[in-house]
Amino acid sequence: MLTINKLHCDSAIDHAALELKKYLRMMMPEAGEVEIFYNPEAKDGFRLGFLEDFGVPFTGEKQELDDEIYIETDVNGGIIAGSNPRSVLFAVYRYLRENGCRWLYPGIDGDYVPMQDIVPVSYHKLADHRIRGFCDEGYTSQTTMLEAIDYYAKLEMNTLNLEFFIPMNYYTRYYSHYHNEENRMPEPVDEKQVLQWRRQCEVELAKRGFRVTGIGHGWTSRAFGFKENPDLDPSAEIQNEADFPQETIDMLALVKGKRKFFTGRPPYTQLCLSKPIVRTRIADAFVDYAKNHQNYKRIAFSFSDGSRNYCECEECVKMRPSDWRNMILNEIDEKLTEAGLDTQIGFSMYVDTLFAPQHIKLNNPDRFVMSYCPITRDYTTSITEDTVVPEPLPYIVNGWKTPTTEEGYALLKEWQKVFKGDIFCYDYHFWRNQYMDPGGYALAKRIYEDVRSLKIMGLCGMVEDGSQRSYFPNGFPVYIYAETLMNRDADFEAVRADYFEHIYGQDWQKVDTLLRDASNAFDFAYMEGVRSIDEDVSLYYDPKRVARLNAAHDVASRLRFLFKTHHVMPNRPQTVSWRLINRYTEWLDWLADIVKQKAVGNDWKARELSLQFATDFGKYEIEMERYYDHGLCAHHTTAFLCRTKANAKKIIVE
Repeated sequence: MLTINKLHCDSAIDHAALELKKYLRMMMPEAGEVEIFYNPEAKDGFRLGFLEDFGVPFTGEKQELDDEIYIETDVNGGIIAGSNPRSVLFAVYRYLRENGCRWLYPGIDGDYVPMQDIVPVSYHKLADHRIRGFCDEGYTSQTTMLEAIDYYAKLEMNTLNLEFFIPMNYYTRYYSHYHNEENRMPEPVDEKQVLQWRRQCEVELAKRGFRVTGIGHGWTSRAFGFKENPDLDPSAEIQNEADFPQETIDMLALVKGKRKFFTGRPPYTQLCLSKPIVRTRIADAFVDYAKNHQNYKRIAFSFSDGSRNYCECEECVKMRPSDWRNMILNEIDEKLTEAGLDTQIGFSMYVDTLFAPQHIKLNNPDRFVMSYCPITRDYTTSITEDTVVPEPLPYIVNGWKTPTTEEGYALLKEWQKVFKGDIFCYDYHFWRNQYMDPGGYALAKRIYEDVRSLKIMGLCGMVEDGSQRSYFPNGFPVYIYAETLMNRDADFEAVRADYFEHIYGQDWQKVDTLLRDASNAFDFAYMEGVRSIDEDVSLYYDPKRVARLNAAHDVASRLRFLFKTHHVMPNRPQTVSWRLINRYTEWLDWLADIVKQKAVGNDWKARELSLQFATDFGKYEIEMERYYDHGLCAHHTTAFLCRTKANAKKIIVE
C-alpha cells in the first residue's frame, strides 16, 4: 500500500495530496488504497513538503513568489517538494507528468492517464518566470471558468487576474448567448449570481495557492458612483450627466472644452486628476476595498479603459497621466501602511500611461508590480537581441501616436529607468488571435518566441488577457505558452510532437502537417491586417490571395477523410480531439469563404457570410463550448475581419 505524508497543513498541500492520490489510483486501479496522513516526521512513502524540509537549497530570490520544485522518488514513494505551498502542488503534477500523465484540455476529458506502474523520478527546476498566468476575458460561463482554474494549476501557472468588481460583461456575453440567440435561448444572470461565482473562483484559486490579482479598471467610476462595468451592448452603458450633481460632473476630464462622459460611457471616461479631492476619493475607494477583501494579495489599479480623453485643463496638462497616477498610488500606499495592510498594488503601462512619468516617483516601490500592456503591437514579429530600438515616442496630450511593437518596447525601456520593481507582460494572444491563425501553428510559434523574449526585455513573466476557451482545434498554443513560461528553453517541436501524439494518436503527424498547411493558407500576417495591397479598400484587400485561401478547403477535405477512421479512439482525450477536428473542418470552410470575399473587396458579402456563420455554426456551441468560444469568435469575425478602412486597425477606444 502506498502512503502520502503531508509535512505541513495548507490548503494547497492538502489539494496536492488528494490529486496525487486520485491519479495514482487511476494509474494503478488494482494496486489498493493510497492513504493520506499528516506526519511531519515521516521517513517513507510519498513526502510532500518544502525544499528546506529535505535540505534542498532554494535557488530563487523570494520563496513566496518564485516556484521551485524538487522530486526524488522511487517505486515506493519519495520526496515531492516545492518552495511554497502551490509549488508542492506543481511538483505533484510534474511528478505525474514524468510518469506519463498529460493535461491536454480543461476538464476530465482532457486528462490523459496511462494505466501503468509508477517509475522513479528525479527532477529539479526553478521556474524561469515569476509570473505565469491568465486574465478572465471572453464569453465566460462559470463551468468553464472553474475548469480553467483547475487546468492552469496542472500546467504550473500561478496567476489569475480577476477583472472588475463584478464581471457582468463577461458573464452576460455568455449567458445571454450573444451572436447565437437563434440557437440558444438567452438565460441572463444578475449581479448577485455573478458576485457569488466570483467568490467561488477566489476560493478555488486559494485552494491551489494562486497569486490572485483583483479588479484593474473601474476605480475612477467606483469612486464617484458611476457605472463600473463596460457592457457588450454600448447602448446599455450610456449615462446622462444630468443624473449627477454638478460638483461630480466638474470632476470629469475637460476635453475639447467640455466635461462630459466620453462617448456617454463612464467606464471609458477619465477624470480631472489635478484636483486633490479626485485623487483622494479614488485612493479612499481603493483602500476601503482592500480592507474588506484581504484575500486579494494584489489589487490592480487602472484608470478608465478609454484613451486620448485625458483632462486638458490648465493644471492637468502640466504633468503626464503617469505622474498624476503616481500621486494617487503614493496616497494609496500611505493609507494602506496606516491600516497595516501589505496588499501589493498592480498598475499598468497601458494606452495613455504607456508614457513614463517625468516628475513623480513611487515612494515605496516594493509595494508595486507593473504590467506592460502592448495592446497596439502586431503579432508578426517578436522582440529579439537584434531588435533595433527606436527613439521613444513623444507624449502629446490626447494626440500621441499609437506605438508599434518596437516603439512600445522603447517606451518600456523609459519606464524601466524610473521603476525598478517587477514588471511583467500583459499580452493579448488569446483575445482574438486564435481566430486569426486557423491552424494554430503560427500563433503557437509567436507565443513561444514572445515568452522567450521576456528575458531580453527584462520582464518577469506574462499574463494573457483572453478567452478561457482557446482550445480549438486544439490547446497547443495554451500548452506551449505555459510550458515555455516554466522552462524558457523548452524545445518547441518536441513539445508539439508530444502534445499531438497524445491528442491524435499514431497518425498525429498527418494532422500536424495539415494544420500547418491551414496556417500557411491563411498567412497569420495577412490575417493580422498588415499585408493588404490597398488599405483604403480594406486591411485584407488582395485578390491574388484567393488561390492561396482555396488551399484551406483542401485541408478541410483531407481532415474529414481522416476523421472517418479516427472518430472512435483508444482514450477519451483523443476521441474529443478528433471530434473537434471534424467540427473544425466546417469552421475552416466558413472562414476561408469569408476571407476570400474580403480579399476581392466584397466587404458586405463578407459581413453577410460572417453573420450567417454565427447562426449556422452556432448550433455546435453546446457541444464544444469548453474548448471553443463561439461568441468571441463570431464577434471578432464580424468586428475585425469586416473592417473596411485602415484607421479601423486601431484597437483601442478613441
